[in-house]
Amino acid sequence: MPRCAANGIEVEYETFGSPNDPVLLLVMGFTAQMTAWEEGFCRMLADGGRYVIRFDNRDVGRSTKLDGVEVDIGGAITSWITDSPCPPVPYTLSDMSDDGLALLDALGIEHAHMVGASMGGMIVQTTGIEHPERVVTLTSIMSNTGELDYGQPTPEAMEALLTAPPTERAEYIERSVRVAKLVGSPRYHDEAKIRARAAAAYDRSFYPEGAGRQLAAAVASRDRADRLKQLQLPTLVIHGRADPLIQLSGGERTAELVPGANLLVFKDMGHDLPEPLWPLITDAILSHTAHAIG
Repeated sequence: MPRCAANGIEVEYETFGSPNDPVLLLVMGFTAQMTAWEEGFCRMLADGGRYVIRFDNRDVGRSTKLDGVEVDIGGAITSWITDSPCPPVPYTLSDMSDDGLALLDALGIEHAHMVGASMGGMIVQTTGIEHPERVVTLTSIMSNTGELDYGQPTPEAMEALLTAPPTERAEYIERSVRVAKLVGSPRYHDEAKIRARAAAAYDRSFYPEGAGRQLAAAVASRDRADRLKQLQLPTLVIHGRADPLIQLSGGERTAELVPGANLLVFKDMGHDLPEPLWPLITDAILSHTAHAIG
C-alpha cells in the first residue's frame, strides 16, 4: 500500500475506485487500523461512484508511531471528568484531523466527503468544525459529541476499552472474540470472521502502545457541543441501538446539535460494521453524498 508524508508524519493509505469520482475519506476509530474499513465495504462505495480513501491514523497500523512518547492518561481522564486543566498530551483530535487533510493535500485533493467511525467520527466532526471549506458532507458513525452525559460506555464496555490486550497472538485473538461479542452486533456475531480479522490485524501491526496516546487525544479535546451547533454542513449520523461502547444517546445528541442533521438508527447494530448491514450503510452514505457532490 502507498505511504506519504503528511502533517509531519508518514501516513499509510489505500484508494478504491476512480480519482475522477467524488472523494470519500474514511477515518477509523480508536486503535483500529484502516483495514477495519473492510475491502468489501470500500468497494461497495467505490462501485457507487466514489473515490474511496482509507488510511491508518497516527499511532496505529503502518502510519507513524510515536514510540516512547509518554502520556498521563489517568490525569487526562480525571481532568475531563472534573472539568479541570488537562495535563499535556502528545496530540489532539485536531492534529489527527489535520493528518487526514494533509493526506488529501499530498494527493492533490481540495475537498472531500468525510466519513468517520467511533473516534473517527469525533475526528471528522472536528474537521467539519475547524475546516468546513474542506468538507463537502459529513457522516458520523457510532460516535458522540465528547459530552459526559451522552454516548458513554456501559461499565463492562468501559472495562474492555481500558484493558490492555495480551501480547501473545493466540491470546490476542481469543480476547478479540470476547470483546467483539461484548460490544458488537449480537444478531450478526460471526466468530470465524472475527478470528480471521483479529489474526490479520495482529499480523499487520500489533501496537498497543498507541492506545493511551489516542485515548488522551480524544479526552483532551473535550466536548464539541457548542461548535456542533454552528456546523453548516450536510450531516448524516448513523448509530446502532445495541451499541454498549458508545451508546445510542451519543448519536442522538450529535444529530440533535447539528442543524439539519439526519439520524439513521439500526436496531440490531452494535459497535461495529456488520457485513449484513453493509448494503444499507453504504446506500445511506451514497445517497447522503449524492445530494452534495464535490
